[in-house]
Amino acid sequence: MRAAATSSFGPPETLRLTEVAKPLVGTGRVRVRVRVAGVQPVDCKVRAGGTPFARSVTFPLIPGNEFAGVVDGVGEGVTDFSAGDEVLGFGLFGCYAEYVVVPADQIVSKPPSMPWEIAGGFSGNGQGAHMALREMKVCPGDTVLINAAAGGLGTFAVQLARAWGAEKVIGTASEANHGYLRALGAVPVTYGEGLAERIRALAPEGVDAALDAAGEEALRASVEVTKDKDRVVTMVSFAAAQELGLPDWSATRSAARLVELVKLYEEGALTLHIRAAYPLERAADAHRDVGNGHGRGKVVIMVG
Repeated sequence: MRAAATSSFGPPETLRLTEVAKPLVGTGRVRVRVRVAGVQPVDCKVRAGGTPFARSVTFPLIPGNEFAGVVDGVGEGVTDFSAGDEVLGFGLFGCYAEYVVVPADQIVSKPPSMPWEIAGGFSGNGQGAHMALREMKVCPGDTVLINAAAGGLGTFAVQLARAWGAEKVIGTASEANHGYLRALGAVPVTYGEGLAERIRALAPEGVDAALDAAGEEALRASVEVTKDKDRVVTMVSFAAAQELGLPDWSATRSAARLVELVKLYEEGALTLHIRAAYPLERAADAHRDVGNGHGRGKVVIMVG
């Protein structure tokens, strides 16, 4: 099968179209013919060898941890899915390929109304935002701050906060994305020096919970304006979080979590803007796009 893979850690151009063996289906697992794979910042870090778990991989390495496609085969013991089912799901690696094999409890049915592009980029950032906002204990009446609100994760986080009853959602983004945030239901604010003061102008009594997906500067501003720092969560600035005394947290993706998100999509409470869709042979360009930062919505790879 065709896959976008790298034979060594390095820059985006190490990702090349490669022929690799088609994966076999094992007990309790399903093989999916991938239609679309989502691209996340963590994929870029894995490709560059910039995460601890990346050091344990074997080459050639096929990145990608979210996908949508059609079930191609099922292993012994799988009863909930069969060949021909349209699904979306998640794995650790291997999704930038024509076929991926994952445990059967890592896929859910794709709604007929959900376009393939959205389905392929739905699972990773959607579940990431869900896990973070649960850790932040977002509840009705809250004022919530989302840093990097226009990106893939931020897009989900803004909408989830609104769906869960937040009274006000403040989203940081570059000025070019302020209209986009307003359309999602957030009050936009610009990055940069003086961020804490600009947030206080919008929330004089402080914010109840804050999510950082932008970096250390945004995290420090978030701690400064949030009433209880135990309700501040970062997805990127872990060393700074430790220095600031923020609590450790962890959560895992699950089919149940994904089912909840899909239901919200079907109800019209979630949408996802696809800013770029690259063919498999241009996976390196997809990584460059995501690595540039400050993009609006989601980047996906069209596999088949």
